Amino acid sequence: PLLLSTAATLGASIIVQLITPADPWGKSLRFLKQLRRQERGNLTSASNVESSVHEYERLHANSTSVDERNSNYTNLVNSYYDLATLFYEWGWGASFHFSNRHAHESFEEATRRHEFYLASKLNLSGALGKVGDGMIANGVNDGEKNGSDEAREGSTPSMARVKVLDVGCGIGGPMRNICKFTGADVTGLTLNQYQVDRGNELSRADAHFRNTKDAHAGLADVRCRSVQGDFMKQPFEQSSFDAAYAIEATCHAPDRVGCYSEIYRVLKPGAIFACYEWCLTDKYDAGNQEHVSIKKQIEEGDGLPDIASTHHCLTALKNAGFEILEERDLVNDEYGGWQVAATGEYSTSKEACKHRRGGKPWMLPLMPSWNPFTQRFQFNWFGLRLTKYSLKVMEFLRLAPAGTSRTQILLQSGGMGLAL
Repeated sequence: PLLLSTAATLGASIIVQLITPADPWGKSLRFLKQLRRQERGNLTSASNVESSVHEYERLHANSTSVDERNSNYTNLVNSYYDLATLFYEWGWGASFHFSNRHAHESFEEATRRHEFYLASKLNLSGALGKVGDGMIANGVNDGEKNGSDEAREGSTPSMARVKVLDVGCGIGGPMRNICKFTGADVTGLTLNQYQVDRGNELSRADAHFRNTKDAHAGLADVRCRSVQGDFMKQPFEQSSFDAAYAIEATCHAPDRVGCYSEIYRVLKPGAIFACYEWCLTDKYDAGNQEHVSIKKQIEEGDGLPDIASTHHCLTALKNAGFEILEERDLVNDEYGGWQVAATGEYSTSKEACKHRRGGKPWMLPLMPSWNPFTQRFQFNWFGLRLTKYSLKVMEFLRLAPAGTSRTQILLQSGGMGLAL
């Protein structure tokens, strides 16, 4: 059975390589090259992968308190993303987040829709109007105002003058998609230097993000870029941005009020902050050992010091100075999947099945499958062992740094905790 399953997996990868644009072999080759670069000055947290894994495991050991993890959050987050970023990009893409999939949507389409929806909440048209008013007040002409009431083409400033902040940008997948979607200038902030380098490499490689000298005089050469920095102590002046967003990133913060206060500080008065946040719901029971175990599994597998409740995050936003305009649990949004009609909750009951129209829940990619054409294959019992021992063989052959297999075990554990 082992030999047969291995042959089936190899055969499936050949078919996918030949008849789809997925390019698993090309991605795997790029992954191996990046792995070999990991210990050549590309790690932020340690001198080598094995030391980074050891530090991460120490911070998440049962003997380490939440307070210690919070006080060492920079080491925790850097250790995690030193280890996880390559695996994320290889298996997930450049956008490190989840999204429900509507019927007939591909994974990539659902990812972009999820990002565009958040961008639609930023009121960038309103921000553009304020930018234009400010330019007029300062005597800067980006169009054809000339003191005339006549409406003309080019009478408003370029959207590239609207400054948006991506808080916790990873390698910049959402940043680049939102930049393309809105035309705004987007700056991504991340703690991890490897992510900064990789994000800027991908942004520079796409000609779409270059500002032309004639149409964008006085602007940066590239319309989106990644910057290294701590979102608890942001390297920006007060009132620097017209809007800000965060996608499953501020969950790494040791103090939500401190994190949100920094975002509030760098935003211009009246600007919008839109956020997808990981939270514990009211259903979490700290006295339920299964709940506690799942929470710990998610924290350990996803680089989180602690997971805050929805109430805690909303209160922290208010204490930081924000006015709450809209909040809800996106998990229960209608997407045509396995959902209870009245509440939107995920369910595999017969009643929920009646309402299913082909949509897929956010955690589906993390649920085990025996289909070798999907990345879900790695979460069945055979896929878990195949991945683990394949990476061990690569470590032995020096194709991958020591500690790579332990990294994958941590990530798979976090995925399984999220899917429970």
